[in-house]
Parts: sequence; structure tokens; C-alpha cells
Amino acid sequence: MPSGSYVVDALSTEELDPRERADFWTEAIDTYQSRMGYRYPHLERFHGQTVRQRTDNYQLVKYRSGEVEYTRTMRQVRQDPDEDYRLLLPLSGEIVLRQEGEEARLTPGTGALVTFRAPFQCLQSDDINAFILTIPAREVDGRLNAKSPVAALDLSRGLGRIVGSMLTGLHGEREHLTDPQFDSVSDRIVELICMLTVGDDRPDVPGQLAEVEAMVRRYVRDHAADPNLTGTAVARALGWSLRQIQLALQLAGTTPRELIREERLRLVRDRLLCAECEHMTITDLAYSAGFSSASALSTAFRRRYGASPREMRQSLR
Repeated sequence: MPSGSYVVDALSTEELDPRERADFWTEAIDTYQSRMGYRYPHLERFHGQTVRQRTDNYQLVKYRSGEVEYTRTMRQVRQDPDEDYRLLLPLSGEIVLRQEGEEARLTPGTGALVTFRAPFQCLQSDDINAFILTIPAREVDGRLNAKSPVAALDLSRGLGRIVGSMLTGLHGEREHLTDPQFDSVSDRIVELICMLTVGDDRPDVPGQLAEVEAMVRRYVRDHAADPNLTGTAVARALGWSLRQIQLALQLAGTTPRELIREERLRLVRDRLLCAECEHMTITDLAYSAGFSSASALSTAFRRRYGASPREMRQSLR
């Protein structure tokens, strides 16, 4: 069953008087997201239902509803600041998203990122069925070097199809996850979305550097446990100069050192989730993930996840 900060809840307008449904939906979605404006073209027959999964870091909502027009004005942006992004993915119906002069028309097999720190208009067709994943800004801004990357993403094949499958699996297994597990899968989804967005629209980054970044991330993930892993070691192994690697990661908002630390922390978190690793002490986990000591691991882990490895292990138990 879910543990820690991980929560699953649901709501539906089915049992409400039809005259109360729109007000109920407005209040609920404002709670789920941030302050917006709502227009219901067919108020008399509006319906809606949601299933929400959330932790302190991510939120996934699968919802179905009647036709709604959502807007967020500059005044609402100022009054109710929200730095995070949303990934929209319709499963049926159509979503038209307009923001900062750009328009994305989303149908099943497509998706888009939208930021709540800029005004937008979102038109959703009748009987829309969709996912909306809330993503912390820190996980997106550095990688994309963009404030409002509104563009339709192809989620019908390749990496995009994998993203859709992962969202469906995350929803389907909602009753059997813990908060670290939910966050771990969400991290991977965000990583793939950023790769898709970079590949589709990042004119300020040469294609070669984008390729370097992807290969460096993959190499660091595969060798994170090596205590001798450094930017220089990665450059030597991949046959590029350290300067190339530094430039590629700089454009992605990170450095070799930060990337290596991040992957080591994720490795420790994954092992905390693994039943086969329960016998490992925190010191064992630290050394096996390339950290110089248990205290170095605990300090970095708490800064990244808000709890020490020991505290996370206790919450899982």
C-alpha cells in the first residue's frame, strides 16, 4: 500500500445535483492546480471525475469531463504564483492550448508542456479523457533552457510512446506504490519528455552537443557506482574533450559533478526501494554508490529528497 507522502484520492460529480457540478469542479481543480478561470459551454449536462496521485514532488491526475475552457490571466499569475509545468496528454477528445503566441492542438498520441507562470488558454472538448502530470520547474528549466516550451510532442511512437505507457502504468499501479517509487518513475518520465522536447525544438543547441549530452547522461547512469567517476573519466571513455562535455551539460543547466552526484543519489534511492538490498547498511549504500562516506551521502541525500537515507528506509518499512 502507499506510504510516506504518497496519496491517492478521487472525486466525481455523479452524485451531485447538475446545478452544483460546475461549482464543485471549479473548486476541486483550483485545489489540484492553481487559480484559473472556467467557462462551461454546456452547464446543464456537465460531468467530471478524477483520480489523483501525488507526493511532495509530483502529481498525476487522470480525469474525464465535459467541455471546459480554462484560462489563466496575468492577474492570476501574479496573485497565485506557480512555477511548475504540466504535461498534458489526451487519451480521447481534443485539447487546444494557446500560450505566448503559440498554439498546440492535442489529440490522442500527442502531448505538450505548459507553464503556469504565464497566461494561457486551454480549450477541452466534450468527454475529454486525459492525463495531467505536474512537474517541478527545477526538473525542466535547466534541461530545456526555455520558459514556455509550448509545442505538440509526438507520443505515438519511440520515446513518446514509452512516456504514454509509463503514465498508464503509473496510474494502473496507483494502489501499490510508495512515494519514492512514484517519484522515481516520474523522474524517468520527465527525463524522456525533456529529451523529446530537446529533439523537437532547441535551435540554440547544436545537434552534436545534444547528442553528447544524451550519451553522457547514459554513461554516467551506467557507471555512477564507480568511485573514480569524474568528468575527465567520462570524456576519456566517450572519446570527447572535457570542454565538449562541460559545454553540453552547461546548456542543459548542470555540470559533470552535479550530474554524477544526482545519478548516485538516484542509485541509492533505487536500492532503498529494493527488497534484495535491505541487508545493506547506510555505509554500504554510500560506498557502493561511489560516495566517500555515509555522512557525505546523508547530507547530499537530505538536500535532494528532504529526508536522510535512514529516514526514507524507516518510512518504507
